[in-house]
Amino acid sequence: MQLQSVSASIPWSWGTPQKGVCLGFLELNPIKFKFWYQELQLNRPSKARTFCGAGGADREYPILKRSVPYPQNIDLPPILSKKKKKPYPVPLKKIQQAARADKKLFERGIEKPLEPPKNGLLVPDLIPVAYKVVEAWKVLIQGLAQLLHVVPAHGCSICSEVHVGQTGHRIQDCQGPGNVHRRSHHTWVKASVNDILLPMEAYHQYDPFGRRIKHETRFNYDRIPAAVELCIQAGVEVPEYPSRRRTKPIRILGKKVIDLGGFVEDPKPIPSGDSSYPLLQLDTYMGHIGQFSAPAASVVPTLAQETLNAYETVRWGVMKLMQKYSVKACGYCPEVHVGPWGHNAKLCGEFKHQWRDGKHGWQDATVDEVVPPNYVWHVRDPKGPSLRGALKRFYGKAPAVVEVCIQAGAKVPDIYKPMMRLDIVIPDSEEAGLVV
Repeated sequence: MQLQSVSASIPWSWGTPQKGVCLGFLELNPIKFKFWYQELQLNRPSKARTFCGAGGADREYPILKRSVPYPQNIDLPPILSKKKKKPYPVPLKKIQQAARADKKLFERGIEKPLEPPKNGLLVPDLIPVAYKVVEAWKVLIQGLAQLLHVVPAHGCSICSEVHVGQTGHRIQDCQGPGNVHRRSHHTWVKASVNDILLPMEAYHQYDPFGRRIKHETRFNYDRIPAAVELCIQAGVEVPEYPSRRRTKPIRILGKKVIDLGGFVEDPKPIPSGDSSYPLLQLDTYMGHIGQFSAPAASVVPTLAQETLNAYETVRWGVMKLMQKYSVKACGYCPEVHVGPWGHNAKLCGEFKHQWRDGKHGWQDATVDEVVPPNYVWHVRDPKGPSLRGALKRFYGKAPAVVEVCIQAGAKVPDIYKPMMRLDIVIPDSEEAGLVV
């Protein structure tokens, strides 16, 4: 059936056209039609109707929306200024509202309602998650120690820059001491597991709700990876690092703990005969590279994929555990503490630490503070020329663990493709100035 245009007979208006009428899209002003179509979508957010039909029949069709899971290219998170405190992960208004609610309960003499694990009890559903994170953590460290025999990685001996490639890059961005005399060139040395997977450590406490760690008693507590300490408090049993398991919940009135179940002394660690939890598999010391031999060339891609999957499992599990268990981070320095409140060790030396007497400014932590991604430049051709500063804006970045696994043969995860800028063609140095 041939449809006739009725744009000449229907005056322009912002109202809804009649049923069974087909608008003349070619004869209408395109600018006016654009605004009319936007107005129509606002009036009908859920469904759109056809305005063309025979016999005035009215049919409804759902509006098709194009779903783009990840953008084409994204920038990395901005580097925060060290002269300011980190932003709060939770909006300050919500923190103040919770404090006012606790104050009202305290004035009325009502105890603060607490659910596990805020009341000292374990969450049974998260115990398997904690064990899964610990197992993935061991696979991650062992896999990196083996892959570093195959994939060359370099670290600057003066600053914290890391590069994964045959040779170090030539981008002049060293911020270490004496960089002016070196024209910001890096001094590359062989990297270790510690350089790829940043060792974010925290104090281990037998009772996280017990006595707070003081500056004078800080040497009485061991420091272990924060992710491992989080799993221990979530239910993982490590004989070398015991943890108190409460059977009765603690009681809090306002900010005062009225029933803690008593203070207990930290027991001495019990030697474990189980070889499934050796301490050497839970840390990130440099000795791991020598402890594991180089893998065979045929198993390198499989090992790289398993290591990458373990890294994603660790981040996923830590994020899930942090939704329930309290983890604190300093708003000025990288210090992390796992527990309901931070320690009192005066070790902060960042912005205006004299005003705080070296004490940390504790706030809620994020996943990137417990398991830092440690972004490095992405190298598309490991055997190609070194990266140059003139083409820096065309290069992408990826977490160091992901970059090592990708160069070893693992598949690129979709979540990291936008920041790696795989769809950008890197021009020659002579063409870089002509690119807009």
